[in-house]
Amino acid sequence: MAAKKLSETFSKTLIEEVGRWGCMKQTGVSLRYMMEFGSKPTDKNLLISAQFLHKELPIRIARRAIELETLPYGLSEKPAVLKVRDWYLDSFRDLRSFPDIRSTSDERDFTQMIKAIKVRHNNVVPMMALGLQQLKKEMDPKIVYEDLDEIHQFLDRFYMSRIGIRMLIGQHVELHNPNPPPHCIGYIDTKMSPVQVARNASEHARCVCLREYGSAPDFNIYGDPSFTFPYVPSHLHLMVFELVKNSLRAVEERYMDSDKVAPPIRIIVADGLEDVTIKVSDEGGGIPRSGLPKIFTYLYSTARNPLDENTDLAADMGTMAGYGYGLPISRLYARYFGGDLQIISMEGYGTDAYLHLSRLGDSQEPLP
Repeated sequence: MAAKKLSETFSKTLIEEVGRWGCMKQTGVSLRYMMEFGSKPTDKNLLISAQFLHKELPIRIARRAIELETLPYGLSEKPAVLKVRDWYLDSFRDLRSFPDIRSTSDERDFTQMIKAIKVRHNNVVPMMALGLQQLKKEMDPKIVYEDLDEIHQFLDRFYMSRIGIRMLIGQHVELHNPNPPPHCIGYIDTKMSPVQVARNASEHARCVCLREYGSAPDFNIYGDPSFTFPYVPSHLHLMVFELVKNSLRAVEERYMDSDKVAPPIRIIVADGLEDVTIKVSDEGGGIPRSGLPKIFTYLYSTARNPLDENTDLAADMGTMAGYGYGLPISRLYARYFGGDLQIISMEGYGTDAYLHLSRLGDSQEPLP
């Protein structure tokens, strides 16, 4: 199917409106603000929240739609990228055609609509990955991927913005949950145990490793399970899952044909005054220093590429290996609430990943 040009699918007025909204200033919110605001999900507060989103979401979505139109190396013309662009424009149109929110019933209708927008964008990451594959197939293999800096910077901005949009929508929708889990305000668990979340994520990663290799190294977690702080458990799960999965894979592949017992992965959770830090250490042989700059790029992966096998994109996002996306996207999740992710490697021995999570909850969303 040939993707249609912008002007064939969308009206001129809509495109002009996207241009106008894309120039408006975005408004960031902090974890603390989301927590304080959401702790009393009264009709009045939900109304204020919906009115904020009604104005904020079109600005964020318009900015991304504009960028999707102007990507270098012909990436904007790739069918998968055009599809993503159309999702963004459809969502912009839905938001802009929704009338002002004045009553509780308006707010309920609006909540249903943004819920549908979130679902529409579920497969943006694999779809963009597919667009990059389509680009890579045509590119001169001699091009150094670090030279595609513009694309990396775009993807960092694009995915960071996506994390923010999904967090804002998800948070608002979740505040409607009549039976929220204990201590939870929307997506935020005010008493999250990082040790517990790390344990669940590590078990999950170990299952994936067992499925792929038939065996998996053990892992040990060190830290106080009763220590809690406010954070978004689903974000932490995703990051720890990714780090532990990479470590398990490295150790498994290094010890596969050896008669030695594979050494366990060590996961250490430390609570400082400013940061909670989670360190994931493995003895999987490490990464050569020349390879380290590549691990946070979107065009690099050591695993076989799942998109080459014409698999159904949505069917198995569980493996995630092969998109080359796990680390750069995990780092964005960490940075979204003021944290960071660092990887330090000893070639010939193993790798240490340091995941820093800000305890303060005051940092504003980084708005690309």
